[in-house]
Amino acid sequence: MVFGAAGYRGLVPGMAKDAALTSGALESVAVSLLDGCTDFAYKGGPAPDAARMTAETATEAASKELNAKADALEKSSAAETLPPNASAKEAAEFAERAANAARNSATSAKLIADATVALTQLMAAREARDAAFVTAGRVSFGADGLRELVAPAAARTAEGVGAGSTVDALQQAYGAKGLVQGKGGTFQLAVEGRPGWQYEFTVKDEKVVTVALANRTMKCA
Repeated sequence: MVFGAAGYRGLVPGMAKDAALTSGALESVAVSLLDGCTDFAYKGGPAPDAARMTAETATEAASKELNAKADALEKSSAAETLPPNASAKEAAEFAERAANAARNSATSAKLIADATVALTQLMAAREARDAAFVTAGRVSFGADGLRELVAPAAARTAEGVGAGSTVDALQQAYGAKGLVQGKGGTFQLAVEGRPGWQYEFTVKDEKVVTVALANRTMKCA
């Protein structure tokens, strides 16, 4: 079965989650809720990994909490100047506020450092989720429907590209059609006739690892 712009296994880009679940192409229980999206395995794919999903939830919650606290402290620590004609009382109050701001700034710096660590952990959680479905593939739904189809390793595009294809084969198939190299070893190709959608070919060691069809403008939640 071809993996392409028309979809895969009867699943179509933008398709409503309920319609996809009743199609018989997917398992009925979500395998990831990371980033607010809901991911499902194809029929016969891996069962939900409770330990990984619990870790995803905890990591994401910690990252959001630390970022919110850091932002709040940054706002409360805004610079202030003492007017030249200030009274002694005003100067004392200013000094107290400045001392509090300095303490907040130090706390904020630690929070920012902790938030950076949490973000790194969140990125690692995304990588772990992706790695769990390299072979079987997965489907991701956002607020407005199906936003990402990740092909199983055995699937191929109409041009014969899939997991294991060389970068040379990828270039030969799509180089003249607008294939561009993005960040992190990913090649991208806009899908003709589907605004916002693109093929994403993840490459490692000069070979394609995964093929996905995605619309990154569709929000998770």
